[in-house]
Amino acid sequence: MKIAIRSENEADHLAVEVLTREAFWNLYRPGCDEHYTTHLIRGHEDFLPDLTFVAEVDGEIVGSIVYTRSWVIDELDERVETATFGPLCVHPAWQRRGVGSALIGHSWALAAEKGYPGIIILGDPHNYCKHGFKTGKDLGVCTLDGKYPLGLLVLELRQGFFASSRRWKFQTSEVYEFDAAQVEVYDARFPPKEKKHQYSQELFAMLVRAVVE
Repeated sequence: MKIAIRSENEADHLAVEVLTREAFWNLYRPGCDEHYTTHLIRGHEDFLPDLTFVAEVDGEIVGSIVYTRSWVIDELDERVETATFGPLCVHPAWQRRGVGSALIGHSWALAAEKGYPGIIILGDPHNYCKHGFKTGKDLGVCTLDGKYPLGLLVLELRQGFFASSRRWKFQTSEVYEFDAAQVEVYDARFPPKEKKHQYSQELFAMLVRAVVE
């Protein structure tokens, strides 16, 4: 199987949102909002189109990774721009076949070339530690309120940047903050799908409340 990675273009937008909806539906909550998040990001000032890619197999889009600007702020209020991806998705039929890894590896290399000191995400450590991500606690990166969530993960691209004695607070783009009611309106554009509860939602609820001591 040959996975082709290329930049996302405008003609891909609907296909990527359909794919994203399919990948996340009922995974973390009944329904999902990741396709709406992708839609919002593209029109936001923090969107990083040069780091946003799709993965194709035989001309079919099977995966997507979308990036935004983010920042770390130290004790002296120095603000350094970092990169954050999400949503990252792979169609259920193509999961665990190297598509996500290809998207991460391709975009990671380019982010390093562009000079970003690191990629910081909120995600499941089971999915990302194999790619070199470490807990924010070990690299001195916390949330704005000083906590170290289990899902706050850092991939250091500039060697030693986070290994210094400086301590950083992570700030995401405001594009990820939106009203849930807006999701329902946007989702009405897509074919109906059944919302339901499943065990992965319970695991997610535990993950987002877990912190590293």
